[in-house]
Amino acid sequence: MTKITSFDINPFYRNAIGIDKLFDRIVNNIDHTAGTNYPPYNIVETGENTFELQLAVAGFTQGEIEIAVKDGDLIITGEKNAEALPEGHVVKYQGISARRFVRSWTLGDYVEVVDAIAKDGILIVRCERRVPESAKPKTIAITYQG
Repeated sequence: MTKITSFDINPFYRNAIGIDKLFDRIVNNIDHTAGTNYPPYNIVETGENTFELQLAVAGFTQGEIEIAVKDGDLIITGEKNAEALPEGHVVKYQGISARRFVRSWTLGDYVEVVDAIAKDGILIVRCERRVPESAKPKTIAITYQG
């Protein structure tokens, strides 16, 4: 994997107004997301403005996963509680991973987390883009004089 050590975004600033934070987030996320692949996930577009994040969380139970939205980021944290084995049982090999994880995704403008459901080892987080009327495109009338 190639690591980006410098990234000149100055040309983008010439053509953009008020999105400085967007470019800063892109640059900051380049190094933070490299090599992170646990737990695996899917992002599914379920409609024009609806999405599902499907995260594999087999083995995690209620109370071991936390979902938060902070500063435009969706953050999912999982930490498996230690379970005592019945007397006489010894784990000889553990191939099913249940390690601690923190995954985060940047939410787009006006994207809100609607709900979350855990079913059959998959955590489904539903999101929806809800653009307010004040942010939708509008036509400006031109008044001609003279």
